[in-house]
Amino acid sequence: MDALGNPLRFLLTGGQRHDCTQAEALVADYEFERVLADKSYDFDDFLQLIASVGAEAVIPPKANRTEQREYDKHWYKERHLVECFINKMKHYRRIFSRFEKLTKRYLGFLSFIGALIWLR
Repeated sequence: MDALGNPLRFLLTGGQRHDCTQAEALVADYEFERVLADKSYDFDDFLQLIASVGAEAVIPPKANRTEQREYDKHWYKERHLVECFINKMKHYRRIFSRFEKLTKRYLGFLSFIGALIWLR
């Protein structure tokens, strides 16, 4: 997502896979100052990748971390834009019901709806 909450990239995974498996691919080839994500993206490899490009990780630490790290709570409040975008996507019945069974078609329609929302 960009600073306005518009999508920049969609990656589709199986329903049984964790989102964090695609974290590095989501930020690849982008220049950014900070990455806002939820607790599920709090894993050391991803945090090191963010630090290696000189960006700030605005990701709250998981509760089971032995050393809790600090994050900017003010910037984390902006993550609601992601949730708002997902809510807008769910207004399209074809998205939330997953009528398209083929990944290629579903991702194409998902990208099309994302572009429509972006152009509003």
